[in-house]
Amino acid sequence: MPRVRPGPATRHRHKRVLKAAKGFRASRGTLFRPAKQSVIKAGQYAFRDRRAKKRDFRALWVVRVSAACDARGISYSKFISGLRKASVFVNRKMLSEVAIADPAAFDKLVELAKQHVSSAA
Repeated sequence: MPRVRPGPATRHRHKRVLKAAKGFRASRGTLFRPAKQSVIKAGQYAFRDRRAKKRDFRALWVVRVSAACDARGISYSKFISGLRKASVFVNRKMLSEVAIADPAAFDKLVELAKQHVSSAA
């Protein structure tokens, strides 16, 4: 039986890895071994950061809403507590957008939260 060399399969595998490493600098984008390591690591970073992105954005929205609340004389925690007691369930992303795009509407939400915080206290 003749010996079979893995030429086409190896070439296909190498091309697939090098295509995934397109745009990487120096040997990471041109040589197979460093490219393979870089592609694997890039996949790990991508997996991790798809989850971290959600945390980062929520933190950004909280900071924005907190800054808008401070400007109106109420703390973030009291604002959120007041909204919950008023049965207003708006997520942080939408609160952030309202605070930026429609300050008048955010003022109304702050007043509503203040009423329900003071009535409960």
